[in-house]
Amino acid sequence: MHDVSSSDVLRPGMVVTVEPGIYIPQATEGVPEGQRGVGIRIEDDVLVTETGSEILTNGIPREAEEIESMMRRK
Repeated sequence: MHDVSSSDVLRPGMVVTVEPGIYIPQATEGVPEGQRGVGIRIEDDVLVTETGSEILTNGIPREAEEIESMMRRK
């Protein structure tokens, strides 16, 4: 755990990050060599509102094709 808060209550105006990820150690057996030592994490910033929440990162590309297309434009 990191970025620990002194508050255990989420209040409107607070922003939290949700960070699901997968990390494949270099020494993992049964995984193709080119996929070892890889980490992938998709982060979402979420605003706490009066009525629930709002995902601030909704417009960010998530699918491989979307990301690859975006990278080709740079």
